[in-house]
Amino acid sequence: MLRFLAGIITAIVVIWSFQYFVEKSNQKDEVQLNSAILEQQIRQVGKLIVTEGQFSQVLSYKNTKKNYFDIFSANKKALVIVNAKVTVAYDLRQIKTEIDQENKQVVILSLPDPEINTYPDLKYYDISQDYFNQFDEADYNKIKGSVDKMIQAKIDQSDLKANAKERLINELSKIYILTNSLGWSLHYQETTIGSASDLDNLKF
Repeated sequence: MLRFLAGIITAIVVIWSFQYFVEKSNQKDEVQLNSAILEQQIRQVGKLIVTEGQFSQVLSYKNTKKNYFDIFSANKKALVIVNAKVTVAYDLRQIKTEIDQENKQVVILSLPDPEINTYPDLKYYDISQDYFNQFDEADYNKIKGSVDKMIQAKIDQSDLKANAKERLINELSKIYILTNSLGWSLHYQETTIGSASDLDNLKF
């Protein structure tokens, strides 16, 4: 009788151990599969997103040069029409992530800085210059410097950078939706992303 009971107990232990290891193996396979899916999807999100804007401005440039003990003056002036294309880009291929299989976490370690590029088109009108004060390279450099400052001020006053950041957050939300659907959690550095709306409050 004791041998019979010992046999039953042994059989139960063997069956339980087998089921335990099979279940563990299945869980491990599932985690690895989910990890591979996440890596693939994050690579697909990694692309260049570009937000464009157009700015126009009319600048008036004037320079006066004194000669002969300030008795005589020589003038030059021009009207400059500026049409500038501005792009704000995020290269999402530069997103650094870390996948923690053990804790089922995707951690965004860092996000790329926005790349701001300007493409000004300058057209000169009503150019006039006296013989002793003619346009030279220094004048065009001053005008270009003024244009660059004007464009930067326009960018700062516009919602161009905010729109670009919103597009970045939309791309990050795809990562959140995927991790959440697989039962994983998403983190940005030390911050846990509990909902898609949490992405709007990230400081970067």
